[in-house]
Amino acid sequence: MEQTRALNALEPFLALSKSANSPRAAADLVTQATSAANTYVFAELLQTPNIQVLRDSADYASYLTLLEIFSWGTWEDYKASPSLPKLSAPQHQKLLLLSLLPLSRSHTTLTYSTLMSRLDLPSTRSLEELITTAIYAGLLTATLDPAHSLVSVTSTSPLRDLSPGALPTLQQTLSTWSSRCESALADLDAQVVAVRHAAVLREKDRRKKERALEIAMAVGEEKGGAKRGMSGLGEDDLMDIDQELSGSGRVLRGPKRAPQGTGFGGFGRRVG
Repeated sequence: MEQTRALNALEPFLALSKSANSPRAAADLVTQATSAANTYVFAELLQTPNIQVLRDSADYASYLTLLEIFSWGTWEDYKASPSLPKLSAPQHQKLLLLSLLPLSRSHTTLTYSTLMSRLDLPSTRSLEELITTAIYAGLLTATLDPAHSLVSVTSTSPLRDLSPGALPTLQQTLSTWSSRCESALADLDAQVVAVRHAAVLREKDRRKKERALEIAMAVGEEKGGAKRGMSGLGEDDLMDIDQELSGSGRVLRGPKRAPQGTGFGGFGRRVG
């Protein structure tokens, strides 16, 4: 979305480049394009023949360098070249916004102090206003954390052009990123296998405990049934069972009966 809007904003300047037949006209076109709202990509304009002619101009070659900085450079690159044309307020603001994009690639550069130093901003308020402008312009998706003096960036728009010779570096970066993704996926696969194995072990343990509980309950029910059956017998029945079992060599003692004799000879056992 942001790329489409930026390319559409550049279209009028691409049309005007066809009639910019003098170095002065081409330099003025560079100033207009870099000052206009919503123009954040400049590679197509940079490649037009009338703009490339500026490279051989003694008076206006600096405008071609300026357009290159707006295409892939930063505010620090502009400061390092004192011979470049002075920036207008809109150009200065735009170059600071564009410089935020490469700075947002690393978490180490997203502190208030680092950003203010790299962009030469005088206060935290000016930094927060710049970040807010970048967010509303669709250049960044970010949140401000004034309490910790941090800027949390979740995404950046692909609006910077590639500098000459940047492709091998980009390929190396993508290769490194791909290797990290593969390593992360391998770690996730290993974790999935470990979780599944742990789940199988937990299920086996659960079934084992359930089986042990069922057996214990069944044994308890059998013992309880035997006790209930014995408790339904009378004392005479228990004595009969005792006598029958004593003949077979097994001893099952029932409850003792109270002594029946009450005279002088009643001692609980009769002697005779």
